[in-house]
Amino acid sequence: MPKVVAKKPVAKKPVAKKPVARKVAWDYIVPVKLPADLKGVTPGKLPEHLLVPAVGGGKLHHIAAIAWAAMVAKAKTDGIILKPTSSGDCYRSYASQLAGFKQRYQLAPIAGTSTKSFEGSTWYLKKGMAMLATPGRSQHNLGIAVDVHSASEPKRLAWLVANVKTFGFSWEVVPSEPWHLRYVCGDSLPPAVAAFKGQG
Repeated sequence: MPKVVAKKPVAKKPVAKKPVARKVAWDYIVPVKLPADLKGVTPGKLPEHLLVPAVGGGKLHHIAAIAWAAMVAKAKTDGIILKPTSSGDCYRSYASQLAGFKQRYQLAPIAGTSTKSFEGSTWYLKKGMAMLATPGRSQHNLGIAVDVHSASEPKRLAWLVANVKTFGFSWEVVPSEPWHLRYVCGDSLPPAVAAFKGQG
């Protein structure tokens, strides 16, 4: 009688799980509708008549500035202080975006770092630096973006999650930039912003 040899079970290789994108409460991103007077304007080279002072410092496109002022006023009534991280974190000229970009990126290769294409070359993010859009590609260059000071502070972030949509703002880079908001409603003021404007 032939000897029966039991087959050993073949061990299956573990299947690598794909990393799960971290879901955050502020995962609210909508496409930007530009105000009509920004059509054809070179980002970072806005005419002065399109810019007005922003509450807290810096300048914004005049429509984004109204929406920002309305949101800041509502936050204040709720005990929350909203302000830009600096005057350079509202509208940025092309020159200021270029200067910031060149402080953070270099042409000499750096292994394992983030890269951007600019002026036909690959630029490498310097170690320890935060990413920055290439000049002319940032919503800041259109005067519709604001970086909010201490946006990730839990009480402030919870307020923003509950209110940005009401004032026509949206995040752009989730989950890595909770501070970066941009105005997305073009010429159509949200009701809360129109009401605020009517009070002025």
